[in-house]
Amino acid sequence: MKIFDFSCKSRISIHQLKNCRERLYRLAYSWCHDTMLADDLAQETLSKAMQKIDQLKNENLLDAWLFAILNNQWREYLRRTRPCEDIDELVYMHDQTPEYWHDRQQMVDQVQLAISELGLGQRQVITLIDIEGLSYLQVSETLEIPVGTVMSRLNRARTALQKKLQKRQKLSSTTLLRSVK
Repeated sequence: MKIFDFSCKSRISIHQLKNCRERLYRLAYSWCHDTMLADDLAQETLSKAMQKIDQLKNENLLDAWLFAILNNQWREYLRRTRPCEDIDELVYMHDQTPEYWHDRQQMVDQVQLAISELGLGQRQVITLIDIEGLSYLQVSETLEIPVGTVMSRLNRARTALQKKLQKRQKLSSTTLLRSVK
């Protein structure tokens, strides 16, 4: 931890970087759907951030700066490896017993599954804007794409997400009706 303390002697407090780890992990997981890989990506992002902390010009843009580093780590990983398993084919299951938490988790799973079916560009934009709360400009800088591209990807992602969720809802309603008969 002393290395961490020494590396962060500049404007950014150690506390700020430590608190970003969970958000970095959550974002990495939403992109890769692998707990171990998400943990590695978050760790590598913090490591790179500590090495290059002097490059951060504006403390208010810490999140966007860290997300840009995470995006670069993700790209690097995709270049090095080719996923063997299509993440669109994965089905996530949870067995929580209380009904409320179970229903809530099912809803979260449906949204996660629907997001995972989006293309990578749409998935990145929708998670950065709708989940992490970044502005269009911050996402543009993070992903190194024009703001117009961010806006169009977000619009297409939201439309596709809405259609996928409506389709799943219709399918589950139909299944429920058949089981009652």
